[in-house]
Amino acid sequence: MQMEKAGQAEGRLPVRTILWAVIAAILVAPLVAMQFTSAVQWTAFDFAVAALLLIGAMGLYEIASRLLSNSRHRALAGAGLGLAVLLLWAEGAVGILH
Repeated sequence: MQMEKAGQAEGRLPVRTILWAVIAAILVAPLVAMQFTSAVQWTAFDFAVAALLLIGAMGLYEIASRLLSNSRHRALAGAGLGLAVLLLWAEGAVGILH
């Protein structure tokens, strides 16, 4: 007999699983692109920084989603973390704040 999590429809993936898969895909995309073009040249340091940024933000979202019971507050926390990631990513890529 298979146990089903409360609040989750049978056969549907939880949002957090999808978000972790998206993070993995974002980290794998440059690795794949490097096999086909010389325009993408990431070093191990680039992958480490990207992983730290994405995994750290997702970890913070996991904590926030457990602490916040209101779905609107969870969405705002996710949006804020997403904007912070985009800003830090753009700064690391092209230095938009300089």
